[in-house]
Amino acid sequence: MPTVHRSACPYDCPDCCGLLVEVEGGRAVAVRGDPDHAWSRGTLCPKMNHYEATVHAPSRLTTPLLRDGPKGSGRFRPAGWDEAIALVASRWKALIAAHGAECLLPYSYAGTMGLVQRNAGHAFFHALGASRLDRTICSPAKGAAWKAVMGETAGMDPEEVAESDFVVVWGLDPVATNIHLVARLKAARARGARVLLVETYRTASAHLADEVLLVRPASDGALALGVLHVLERDGLVDRAFVDAHVQGWGELARQVLPEWTPARTAAVTGLAEERVVALAHALGEARAPFIRVGNGLSRHGNGSMNLRAIACLPAALGAWAKRGGGALFDSSASKAFDTSAVTREDLQPGPTRLVNMNQLGHALTELDRPRVMSLYVYHSNPAAVAPDQNRVLAGLLREDLFTVVHERFLTDTARHADVVLPAASSLEADDLFRSYGQYVIQRTRPVVAPVGEAKPNWDVFRLLARAMGLTDPFFELTANDLVERLLAPPSPWREGLDRAALDEGRPLSLKLPPDVKLRFRTPSGKIEILNPSLAQPLPVYRPPHTAGSALPLRLMTAPSVWGLNSSFLQERADLQSKAGPMALRMSLADAERRGLAAGARVVAWNELGEVTFTLEVTDDVPAGVVVAPGVRRLEDALGARTVNALTSQRLTDEGEGSTFYDTAVDVRAA
Repeated sequence: MPTVHRSACPYDCPDCCGLLVEVEGGRAVAVRGDPDHAWSRGTLCPKMNHYEATVHAPSRLTTPLLRDGPKGSGRFRPAGWDEAIALVASRWKALIAAHGAECLLPYSYAGTMGLVQRNAGHAFFHALGASRLDRTICSPAKGAAWKAVMGETAGMDPEEVAESDFVVVWGLDPVATNIHLVARLKAARARGARVLLVETYRTASAHLADEVLLVRPASDGALALGVLHVLERDGLVDRAFVDAHVQGWGELARQVLPEWTPARTAAVTGLAEERVVALAHALGEARAPFIRVGNGLSRHGNGSMNLRAIACLPAALGAWAKRGGGALFDSSASKAFDTSAVTREDLQPGPTRLVNMNQLGHALTELDRPRVMSLYVYHSNPAAVAPDQNRVLAGLLREDLFTVVHERFLTDTARHADVVLPAASSLEADDLFRSYGQYVIQRTRPVVAPVGEAKPNWDVFRLLARAMGLTDPFFELTANDLVERLLAPPSPWREGLDRAALDEGRPLSLKLPPDVKLRFRTPSGKIEILNPSLAQPLPVYRPPHTAGSALPLRLMTAPSVWGLNSSFLQERADLQSKAGPMALRMSLADAERRGLAAGARVVAWNELGEVTFTLEVTDDVPAGVVVAPGVRRLEDALGARTVNALTSQRLTDEGEGSTFYDTAVDVRAA
């Protein structure tokens, strides 16, 4: 008879859904949503509805592999774990002796979001004295913007969106990346709320909104400043709230806002002046306006400053004082745990260099003193997801680079490895999950045995630690031991939680501080529109990297409904079929100007490279913008490269984040 077990979705998504996994004969045979999960409430996205097909995919790696052909050929021979670990250790010891430990570089990000397995390699590489990885590929510019204005203030509970009367979804496609927000938006509309979507093109979520405002890429901060100008001009600022809780409104109003007239805002954003004014009045007249901000708009050279301007809106509106009002950039569930119990920075023998993960191509081809001589990749696929793909692949093809990849599938990165180690899925490992978009936590345990000889991240690092001669008792701990260390220190966020229920795998909601919305954890105790600790104390508008580019189109590397970064489309034929060929979406005007027809093969190009797509002509994309949904495998490419051959290693204004959306291209017939 089948048994049912609880688990959690491990992928890089703000929802972190609860799962019910049906197991029979040692295999997961069905996965469905857990109705007891307070956020996901029993539903899953299309990608996770058949997670068992991913866990037991025929293409799962089941044994260690050693390269048996040219680099990048994907030719390997099977090996045992003892042989593979011994080879890695011997090569690393020789490289450290010749070049020093900083010649080793780990590369990982969010292929799993569990607090143990995601962070499993940190302590090991710290103890070796290897180079550190600055893990900034997602949205550190957004975090820097929040901190600049709100300090350590917790992100508000997303459940409150259903109690708002005016919701702005800004730079977020919930249908693709935050699907359980959809039900809350529908609930808000059913109660009479208006929903407005601010985007650069009409996404799959456009149908959820009463109105869609399409702005030029990277102009979001200009729109926010223009709205603030109108709020001040038309007497819509909540003066009582501002006087009591905001630092710097007067300075902003005098020094920055006067130039952001509706006319200037319209010129920068592409919106009509009357729509700028209408948005300001809708926000200013709402009872409880709520702004939900996504990650994409942070991925421009001016991303952090744009988000600082947006963070000022609920302050001017006094929205924080109202149930259902405020803003959510990210939840603060990470505050419930001290992850240093797993990452162990204290094991470092001394300061080591920090390599930005967005500049892996530079690190592999140009960095020296010492040169990167070995790359260890786990739960990431930089050959597909890192910017400047041509430079990354050139680095991976270096004959003197010893690359080890711990993966579930033979990804584009794994095909360039010298050693490939089979990785366990989330259903095969112990872990502890929290979310960056809601406030439910969940402890998970293995519900099936590892497929073949696959091992979880932490188990592999324990083997490597032993082989490298690391004797700290920390490396004798199990993943369960690490979960216990994360749970042992008391936290007000976990106060009153049913520990027995948590240990059983039940999803439990954290306890937000009762004054979370009116106690601002900043140096001044107020919302800091004026932040004197920063080089630019007030929010202003900065142009993006691509301002003034001679290339006429701005490329949006959009999320796909059917994949997540490079996951799912790698291993699931059903999702590959639904996603269709690698497509580029373009307006009719831009297609006609170039003599291009729907369905034709086209080449998008810039100074970094060129990529072949199938052209989709649509009214959903405005002139001047092209959209490439999803990250595909090289073997699925219509040419030699995929979309990140066009994106750059340039960084954001704050946070040193990625600038995937700050990309200028042109398009020609293939």
